[in-house]
Amino acid sequence: MKGMATYDLMESIRNTNEWMGASARAFASYPVWGLAPNPMFKVMSAWGRVTERSFARMVIKPDWGIASIVGEDGRDHIIEEVVEVARPFGDLLRFKVHGRPEKKRRVLLCAPMSGHYSTLLRSTVSSLLPDCEVWVTDWHNARDIPVSEGKFDIEDYSIYLMDFMRHMGPDTHVIAVCQPVPLALAATAYLAEQDPDAQPRTLTLIGGPIDPDAAPTEVTDFGRRVTMGQLEHLAIQRVGFKNKGVGRLVYPGLLQLGGFISMNMDRHAQAFADKISAEARGEGGERDKHNRFYDEYLSVMDMTAEFYLSTVERIFKDREIARNAFIVDGHKVDFSKITNVAVKIVEGEKDDISAPGQCLAALDLLTGLQPEQKASHLEPGAGHYGIFAGKSWRNNIRPLVMEFMDAHSGGDDGQKARLTLAASNG
Repeated sequence: MKGMATYDLMESIRNTNEWMGASARAFASYPVWGLAPNPMFKVMSAWGRVTERSFARMVIKPDWGIASIVGEDGRDHIIEEVVEVARPFGDLLRFKVHGRPEKKRRVLLCAPMSGHYSTLLRSTVSSLLPDCEVWVTDWHNARDIPVSEGKFDIEDYSIYLMDFMRHMGPDTHVIAVCQPVPLALAATAYLAEQDPDAQPRTLTLIGGPIDPDAAPTEVTDFGRRVTMGQLEHLAIQRVGFKNKGVGRLVYPGLLQLGGFISMNMDRHAQAFADKISAEARGEGGERDKHNRFYDEYLSVMDMTAEFYLSTVERIFKDREIARNAFIVDGHKVDFSKITNVAVKIVEGEKDDISAPGQCLAALDLLTGLQPEQKASHLEPGAGHYGIFAGKSWRNNIRPLVMEFMDAHSGGDDGQKARLTLAASNG
């Protein structure tokens, strides 16, 4: 029963705040208050609307919301979400574009399992769809997974990635964002030894902790300061009675959200104060900038305890990836065995989560690759989020990733792309 009472207490607090917001909104919106106009009622109603929405979002998985894209023919093409491989802890989800010829670029986008849903990569998916066939790792909320399904740690995560790569075939281009970067590299190394025909064509690693000690941040410092016993005591709870995963040990999403917000408390407090003021003035919108951001930011998911703890212990503390000592399913992977997969590193100059150098350390591990099979890019002025979404990704990084994929696609098209890339690099 360890942690179950506190897990349900957090959910009760969340539910109570949602109810308080709804009650304040309803009370302050009664028409009778128009007989005695007072700005207090407008502020109360605005506070209630913002509070109700914010606390309700915390337990709702966001929709992908990608209904269609405009094709080269100028027509709208419908997007269908198709689960191609269904697993207890995550699915391989394809965004199938109807009514257009299939694109040559086949991209597997490895989404992070770090508190938010895979929909955090919505804009990344949208930017790739016009030119690629796109698949995404769609991870499930641990609170909804029965205990009978067993454990899920970083080795299981790596095995899932290998199975997804096998399903998609050797013409796949893998893009890993943030947390899955070291595990995508490990999965590729495992396939290089055990199933070389299933290796992807290219591997693009974006802002991930290959070697956390290469450029320490607050995240890595925290991992160093706290012992595993302290971390388990502070972070791990047992899923409560109202969920399918009752009894499963998890790192709760609500607890993670508290950590996210505490890192930038002043900025978040000001954002909500501004939103309440705008609502009170009648200037708020259903899909304004605030709601678009916080509808995603506040939607959090639980991680299995073994996944979170093994990530901290093996990736950050013991640096198994950085030391080329990572074991998957009893087999020690060897990064030098990767010889046929081109690898590109993307980092952000102002990334305070995975600082520049942490991801770049992968290239030193890949001793089996030729220099022309390795590439790296440091995006000036970009933070962690900006290297896979937003203006930096759309205008600068995405074109470079496309060129890299094309240059290592094989065949005549790949040869032309390599010549073009070489000419552009002087």
